Amino acid sequence: MARMPSAERRRQLTEAAIRAMARDGVARTTTRSIAAEAGVSLSVFHYCFDSKQALVEAVITTLTDHSVTVVKQALRPRATLVETVRAGFQAYWDHVRAHPDEHMLTYELTQYALREPGFEHLARRQYELYGAAYTELIDGLRRSMGLRLAVPASVLARYLAAMTDGLTLNYLVLGEESAWADILDTVTAHIAALVDDDLRRA
Repeated sequence: MARMPSAERRRQLTEAAIRAMARDGVARTTTRSIAAEAGVSLSVFHYCFDSKQALVEAVITTLTDHSVTVVKQALRPRATLVETVRAGFQAYWDHVRAHPDEHMLTYELTQYALREPGFEHLARRQYELYGAAYTELIDGLRRSMGLRLAVPASVLARYLAAMTDGLTLNYLVLGEESAWADILDTVTAHIAALVDDDLRRA
């Protein structure tokens, strides 16, 4: 087996865990099955992760990064604020449609963490990550476009996290792809309205 830096090995094992958990479910995924998915020995797994809690936290962080990365790439200033916000939502939504198994896994991880003794803090950590990611996106957009928010960034970040959480779960349950363009347009208009009107017209 080729030697690999420990950080890279952790990333490899985390991505393997995501694939195994998305396929088999969180509760049925074992350290042995993750090691097999990654093509490494069980001893390598235990060298990289000293507990299942550490692995679950790495999975939650990586899943969040997957979504945030595509939004960051799309969320650059455009001709209007509405176009900018819409592009960010579209990038996220394209990721949901392309990787529904990953997004379904996020909900399963929440429920698992809330029900498994000793894992409860990871559910809180998951939603703190969502809030931090949205806050970073909001602050970046505010600086690049010279915007002022009508509500505090922390409030808007938590609101966006709650809204996208609900929208994603609705999509995973109901599908109905043809309806989502209008829904995203409605959400975009609502979010754009939470930016100070005077500055948007300036």
